[in-house]
Amino acid sequence: MKRKITRRDFLNGTQVAVGASLLSPWAEVFGTDASKFRLGSDYYPPAKTGLRGSHNGSWETMHARVSGTTWPVGPIDEDYDLVVVGGGISGLSAAHFYRREHPSARILVLDNHDDFGGHAKRNEFQVNGQTRIAYGGTESIDTPSDYSDISRALLEDIGIDVQKFYGYFDQDLYDKMDLSYAIAFDQQTYGRQKLVTGYGSRPWQEFAAETPMSEKAKADFVRAFTEERDYLPGMSREEKVAKLSRISYRSYLRDYVKVDEQVLEMYQRWGMSYWCVGMDEVPAIYILGYTDGGGMPGLEHTLPRKGGRGSEPYIFHFPDGNASVARLLVRSLIPEALPGSTMEDSVTARLDYSRLDQDGASLRIRLNSTAVNVAHTADSKAVHVTYVHSGNGHTVRAKKCIMACYNSAIPYICPDLPEKQRAGLAYNVKIPLTYTKVMVPNWRAFADLGVRFVYYTNDFYKQVELDYPVSIGDYKFGTDPDQPMALHMCHVPYFDDIQGPEQWRAGRRKLLETPFSTFEHHVRDQLDQALSGAGFDADRDITAITVNRWAHGYAYSPDLLWEPKYDSDADKPWVIGRQPFGRISIANSDAGAAANTNSAIIESYRAVQQALSK
Repeated sequence: MKRKITRRDFLNGTQVAVGASLLSPWAEVFGTDASKFRLGSDYYPPAKTGLRGSHNGSWETMHARVSGTTWPVGPIDEDYDLVVVGGGISGLSAAHFYRREHPSARILVLDNHDDFGGHAKRNEFQVNGQTRIAYGGTESIDTPSDYSDISRALLEDIGIDVQKFYGYFDQDLYDKMDLSYAIAFDQQTYGRQKLVTGYGSRPWQEFAAETPMSEKAKADFVRAFTEERDYLPGMSREEKVAKLSRISYRSYLRDYVKVDEQVLEMYQRWGMSYWCVGMDEVPAIYILGYTDGGGMPGLEHTLPRKGGRGSEPYIFHFPDGNASVARLLVRSLIPEALPGSTMEDSVTARLDYSRLDQDGASLRIRLNSTAVNVAHTADSKAVHVTYVHSGNGHTVRAKKCIMACYNSAIPYICPDLPEKQRAGLAYNVKIPLTYTKVMVPNWRAFADLGVRFVYYTNDFYKQVELDYPVSIGDYKFGTDPDQPMALHMCHVPYFDDIQGPEQWRAGRRKLLETPFSTFEHHVRDQLDQALSGAGFDADRDITAITVNRWAHGYAYSPDLLWEPKYDSDADKPWVIGRQPFGRISIANSDAGAAANTNSAIIESYRAVQQALSK
């Protein structure tokens, strides 16, 4: 597990040109007036379209740091009790927890993006005089009953009552309209392109008959879903669980269910937006819990499900996803920034970004600011944090520092960390992906086709789907198909010839090198491919496109086939990496190796407790 960290470990193979202006230290620019950090009254990043997420301007400074650029500690601009590096949900939660213990503490939150929230990003669109809100990243409070007591208490503290979503989320809308899941079969694999509707809602024999699969593939597909057969006979349940945990779902379908290659290819990219790898790397056992859109075949009678998560539906969703969690955290920290007092009124309230970084405020959120060096002072009684804002270097002093940024960046920002801890932090190869939002003036084509979700067997985007039907406060979901809709499309770079974390390194490079025009081309091509039969015309019917590009996306997933077994939690690289180092503590969902909001909050709480104990 112990290994030398190289620049490649962070850049993950990315050969991206970094502007010459970033390749030299800017010692002469220290000491800029702090009032210049305040944002204008017209500053409003949620309304931006085009290439967003890790937008241009957010990553170049850090890549220059990894490439060897250094910034000396300059004159101290400001003094704080706590500096938080990273303004995502974990960083904002850390500020919340710390301030709860020390209400008068001076706290500075730094973030390299032009908006706070990390991957919990808000997208807004204007169409036909209406505002449509969409999620650019973290989409839901997934299974809140499984949240820790700490996380549930924080949600309550900032005004979120998850039970209200049972009234706000229309769980029956698409079912009442008979909108089903559909498969867009590709020409290369199946001989012709064809959209087939009714996956999971029609008899499997009827669905298969309309597909362009070969007769053998059709028969194998139907058999896998309908035959009441145990494909692992003679094994106990425990033996089956062990077996299915060691082999991939693709291997299970091929070697035990023995389906045709066309069926294998149909499911190969099925979980790309969830696991972000092909089904030849996903343990077969995980399919038991993956029931979206009719599920996946072959295990129902081999290993019948027992118990499980219960009946809690996937409905705990704000229109902007968990960007509302971040916005409500900001309201708790800087009340004047977000008018109102309830979770309902927060949805349509316009956040005043000019309030985030005010002179004299005890808590400040400073955007467009990339931390490049964090180190203890000579007497170890404080921490110097050097960051770059608008091309200028600045240094602040803090009694404590919490690193709530990407954990893989920390070894370069905190070079004094022990080598073993640096290796643990570097182990977290974040997973690249994009959430693309496509604004259309209506979703009539989907309604006429009877479709809510289209899965593409082999294309740039894995899917296109209708938005979650949520109406909350003054925000009303467009339940009429003639009203505007923000469609969701997900792209994860896929490689036939690369497996393990190396594919995510290659994917990161590919994402950063892909221009907006490529994303746009595939949006138009794939929507026309699926919907033109119902009169959809991409040139006419697309109002706007926002590509939320996350080159460093999901936290590392340790539950795929290549992950080794550890003797204890203490041996896990991310646990080694998150240990406190003097006055520096480490948060972020990376520290829990779990890409969810619960992990982000738990890790922030732990980091704060460690900081308070020093």
